[in-house]
Formats: sequence, structure tokens, C-alpha cells
Amino acid sequence: MAKVTVRYWAAAKAAAGVAEEPYEAGTLAEALDAVRERHPGELARVLLRCSFLIDGDPVGTRDHDMVRLTEGGTVEVLPPFAGG
Repeated sequence: MAKVTVRYWAAAKAAAGVAEEPYEAGTLAEALDAVRERHPGELARVLLRCSFLIDGDPVGTRDHDMVRLTEGGTVEVLPPFAGG
């Protein structure tokens, strides 16, 4: 398990009620499961529409179970943004 920081942006930040928080997880899927457990309401619904960056790299369509997290890393939670 890696200690990571999950950072929320825009609607995800509003739903979580915090800008960031620490988690321990080995994969992105495990981290998101922990986020849903801690925030079972609106944030769980927002996550369905989000994209993610791991240490600055886009996850894209990769299986979240296959995206490994590194000690001290960052997971950015990015809801869809309007505009350009």
C-alpha cells in the first residue's frame, strides 16, 4: 500500500467538502473505493464522470485496477469542465 494524496477539483471538491486528503492504496481502483467509502453520497456520483491524473499523468481508459500508485504520489480527481 502506498500513502497518496487525493486532490479534488471543482464539483468533486465541493462534493468532498475538502480540497485534498490522504489515503493508503496500491491501485487507483483501491483509492477510489476508499474515497467512495468515506464519501458515499454526492462525491460517489461525481466520480462516475471524472477523469484522473496520477502524478501528473492522465489515466485515460486504462483499467483502474491496473494503475499502480507510488508512495507519496498524487491522484487528481477532475470532473468535466465547461469552456475551453
